[in-house]
Amino acid sequence: MESSTLAKPGTKKWGAPRRQEVDLSAGLVKVGRLAPGSPLPVLVEPEVAGVDLITWAAQNRALLDRWLHAEGGVLFRGFQLDAIADFERLIAAVSGELLRYSYRSTPRSEVEGRIYTSTEYPPHQSIPLHNEMSYSRAWPMKIWFYCQTAAPAGGETPIADSRRIWAALPADLRRRFVARGVMYVRNYGQGLDLAWQEVFNTTDRGEVAAFCRAAGIDFTWQGEDGLSTRQVCQAAARHPATGELVWFNQAHLFHVSGLDAAVRRSLVEDFTEAGLPRNACFGDGAPIPDSDLDAIRAVLDAATVVFPWRPGDLLLLDNMLTAHARRPFSGPRKILVGMAEEGSGYGIGAGDLA
Repeated sequence: MESSTLAKPGTKKWGAPRRQEVDLSAGLVKVGRLAPGSPLPVLVEPEVAGVDLITWAAQNRALLDRWLHAEGGVLFRGFQLDAIADFERLIAAVSGELLRYSYRSTPRSEVEGRIYTSTEYPPHQSIPLHNEMSYSRAWPMKIWFYCQTAAPAGGETPIADSRRIWAALPADLRRRFVARGVMYVRNYGQGLDLAWQEVFNTTDRGEVAAFCRAAGIDFTWQGEDGLSTRQVCQAAARHPATGELVWFNQAHLFHVSGLDAAVRRSLVEDFTEAGLPRNACFGDGAPIPDSDLDAIRAVLDAATVVFPWRPGDLLLLDNMLTAHARRPFSGPRKILVGMAEEGSGYGIGAGDLA
């Protein structure tokens, strides 16, 4: 397997991060809190009728960044978007060109342009907290959600401050994960997870091989339609604008301990741990104890903030500072997603904690 060195920030010396108070004055809009005592997310609503959110956002990009860096997320409520194309225009006005959802982890459909459905798991399933694409070495810095249809029951999108998660984790657990990194193991072609053709968005093996080499992914083709990959990525990262440390990986999503106990036993019997469709271990290949994953999930649960969607809601998250999830639901639900501003190279190593 090819060796992997986690990218680190430059030589800039970071002082102790200082959280800024959010300025709640913004002219054509009124700014407040979604709930008393809950800074995440900042709530923005029109002060007067007819506010053009796209124009306002384009003129206030620096203000939005200040809010994001202070609190991690902004919820726009009560504005009107006439079409999916307006959602794409809004993202472009704030962040420039949208990103394609490449190297996929979950099933989604492209709706229009580079706007996608939210993860298409069955409604009865929950999706744990995670930072988008933190299982890779490149990810979107901003992620947008647009509620076209709010589920009549459930379907909330829980969110959590990744800085708070980092601070609440046991220090010895943080040190071990940062020093060793997280290896994501994926075995394609068993019919139990996404096919490699969907993950890499191509049927060309040569394109897959080129992507894997460029991304530092060790890969092996298995017979007619099988592929095994291994990639070592960061466990934590330092935000390039605020200098703060964040918990930034998906070990708890990929790890086999996230499955129902009976399903886990069945899969291990059929494929062995090494052959599971997906799993996570430490970067040196050693298994991650279930107790570590239990501790991580407990901290994630404690940091969770939940709000019910309303039709027309727009949620903007700094993807490094804020994790998101999905609760089970019944009835129709349609949340659209757009991503922008690629980030990479902010993972930290053991030396950063000295």
